[in-house]
Amino acid sequence: MECMNDKNSTIYIRAYEPSDAEALLALHLNNREFFQTYNPARDEAFYTLETQLANIGNGKDEWNQDKRYPFGIFLKETGELIGDISLFEVKRGPLQKCMLGYSLDQRHNGKGYMSEAVRLVVEFAFKEAGLHRIEAGASPRNAGSLRVLEKAGFRSEGLARKNVKINGIWEDHQMYSLLDEDVLK
Repeated sequence: MECMNDKNSTIYIRAYEPSDAEALLALHLNNREFFQTYNPARDEAFYTLETQLANIGNGKDEWNQDKRYPFGIFLKETGELIGDISLFEVKRGPLQKCMLGYSLDQRHNGKGYMSEAVRLVVEFAFKEAGLHRIEAGASPRNAGSLRVLEKAGFRSEGLARKNVKINGIWEDHQMYSLLDEDVLK
C-alpha cells in the first residue's frame, strides 16, 4: 500500500491499516454533523468500530482489484488522522479515469491540508496508477471544496443537476476534471 508525502508537506497520505479503525471512527463521529452537510446520509451502523474495520478491509480488497484507492490524511508532526481522500469508480480500458472524493476534520479546514492531499493523490493517480483523467464533484454551496479543486488545477465542466441525494434532497454538483497532461507536462 502506498504512502505519499514530500519533504515540503505538513501532511502525508497512506492507505488505511486496521490499526486506523478507531481514529477513523473518531473522525466520523467528531465531524458527523459537518460531514452530513455535503454528503449522503449514513445509517447508524456506519458509526461503529466494526463497520470501520470492514470498510478498511474492503478498501484493501478494492485497492488490490484496481477499483478504489482509499487514503487517510495524516499530520506529519503528530501522525493524527485528520481526513480521508479516495480515488474511486476506477475505470480502465479506453477511459482510464476515476472519481475523487475527500473530507477533512472541520478543525483543520482553511490550513491548506486538503490542497496538499489532493496534490499527493493526483500524483499517485497519474504516476503510480496510470490514470488519464480524474473527475470530482462538489456542491456549489461548498466554497472551500470548490476552491481546493480549482487550486489543484481542476477545470469546471458544468453543473450536474440533481446529481447526489443529500439529506433527502437531490442536489446539484459542480463537476470538475483534471487530465494527466494538465499536470505531467
